[in-house]
Amino acid sequence: MNRYPPIAEHGMVGDLQTAALVSSGGTIDWWCTPRFDSPSIFGSLLDRERGGHCRLAAELPEDSGATVRQLYLSDTAVLVNRFLAPGGVGEVADFMAPIEGRVPSDRHRLIRVARVVRGSLAFDFSCRPRFDYARAGHSLTRPDDHTAVFHGPGTDLHLQATDRVTLRTDGDDVTAHFTLAAGDVAALVLTGTASGAPAPDLPSLAGIADELEACRTFWHSWMRSSTYRGRWRDMVNRSAITLKLLTYAPTGAPIAAATMGLPEQIGGERNWDYRYTWVRDASLSVRALIDLGFEEEAHAFRRWLRDRIEAGATASGDPLQIMYRVDGDPYLHEETLDHLEGYQGSRPVRAGNAAADQLQLDIYGEAADALMVADDMGAIRGWKAISDVLDWLAGNWDRPDEGIWETRGGRQNFTYSRLMTWVALDAGVRLATAHSRPADLARWTAVRDTVFRQIVERGWNEERRAFVQHYDTHVLDASLLLMPRVGFISPRDPDWLSTLDAMDRELVSDSLVYRYDPAASPDGLRGSEGTFTLCSFLYVEALARSGRLHQARYAFDKMLTYANHVGLFAEEIGPSGEQLGNFPQAFTHLALIAAAMALDEQLDKAETRPTPGTGLRYSLGRD
Repeated sequence: MNRYPPIAEHGMVGDLQTAALVSSGGTIDWWCTPRFDSPSIFGSLLDRERGGHCRLAAELPEDSGATVRQLYLSDTAVLVNRFLAPGGVGEVADFMAPIEGRVPSDRHRLIRVARVVRGSLAFDFSCRPRFDYARAGHSLTRPDDHTAVFHGPGTDLHLQATDRVTLRTDGDDVTAHFTLAAGDVAALVLTGTASGAPAPDLPSLAGIADELEACRTFWHSWMRSSTYRGRWRDMVNRSAITLKLLTYAPTGAPIAAATMGLPEQIGGERNWDYRYTWVRDASLSVRALIDLGFEEEAHAFRRWLRDRIEAGATASGDPLQIMYRVDGDPYLHEETLDHLEGYQGSRPVRAGNAAADQLQLDIYGEAADALMVADDMGAIRGWKAISDVLDWLAGNWDRPDEGIWETRGGRQNFTYSRLMTWVALDAGVRLATAHSRPADLARWTAVRDTVFRQIVERGWNEERRAFVQHYDTHVLDASLLLMPRVGFISPRDPDWLSTLDAMDRELVSDSLVYRYDPAASPDGLRGSEGTFTLCSFLYVEALARSGRLHQARYAFDKMLTYANHVGLFAEEIGPSGEQLGNFPQAFTHLALIAAAMALDEQLDKAETRPTPGTGLRYSLGRD
């Protein structure tokens, strides 16, 4: 029997500084505090026996016909597990009150509220924290029957229960068993604090009800800023909330995913730590939020990004590192946690990320887009930050690098890296002209045009009739699906349509898209991987922009069937439709938003200018 829940069997709650995963069975099996990138307190997702967990669930006897359903309260980050049994119907609501503002907090509350709405149900509770990725022991103190404090290195975890729940000691852990009848409510509150910090106030049901309502109000108020009125509002709204949950409020820095170590292939070695801020992912996340009308997040991230640029050159001498911690710390030492068995035995489990030292020149294009999209670079500070970077880029663009996929098989002249270099320089030229800002326009323009010509001449493979991954290969690469979006080529250009056809034949499997073929283009790692969900949504967007609306809409609708039960996506989709990799992933959700908006735009155009054959239909073939 598999001891691990599927990756997709989770929802996420968070307070904008940290996040927790809650399984559909009622187990918190991933939570780091006080930040996304802090060591875990609950980590049973990476080691079922040693990792630590907190479980609150109704007792459901086998063969009773009972079922469990997990959902979000609409347009919020309040997660509810519903337990439906012949003897009663109960719920457990999990939420964290958002912590706004630019001041990091060392106090984070995760609230679990159990109630019964029909009949009666018995509930089981266990709290078994394992501090520092389960490397450190802890001690337990019991001030009273409703309170427990777990003391770990540098961190205390306070557990407080309301009157209907009596906590029992189980070694250095805590359990409880209680029964609720229709109308009864009980709550358990987990509060992470710095060691020795004052204990939180004892919770009351009235106070917890107020906190729940304030949490709902926060998310409903935030969602009112969205300008999206398209066809897929539920999925787009859920993706927007997910991106917001993955953004560290004190600095405005989005992380790539809430987890570390979840495998791209069960039993494989592609198990990375994604709890950091990639300049690329963050820039594109912010762009997606801007497109939905969320300007505040854009301003916060641009401030964080300018601070990174103004901090000076990295150890390598480059203006930017590809990723940072959420507070801007550039040191992400990678270590292997050999004591953890990994999800379903997938070793090694890595904390930190050695790819931080890689050269990936494409980040300057995404960064320029994030800094310039609101056209606010007329500000002196903002313009100086970007112009200094573009001056550097004009002298360093023609270097082999590791590329967008962070390959560990050696540097190449990646076409996508050159493409985003062109994006950065083109944006700089246009903005400097529009605002009459000082710039070495002659040099920027000359380099931009040289990059363009090089991509056309060397990134194009005449034999394949397609743009390819790098200059010395015939391998295709799904990152190039962005070529039309960034304005490098018309989506109806014959060379682009030929490239899209080649990808369709080689990288696409029933709407699911592989990044590239690692067998044909070795990336320095053993094993294989699933289809990359980001690329699948980029494919939808590219189809839509190219006028292949039947194919685009059908592919998009099929992609939505791979979302989990609460609308979340991991990094990849495996051979049987299972979600793989870190979860939930910002890259995937930002691409979903972009695909939905592009498809809406093209469908609206088609509907206002009807022509024969444009009606949407199920098709056994291509457009």
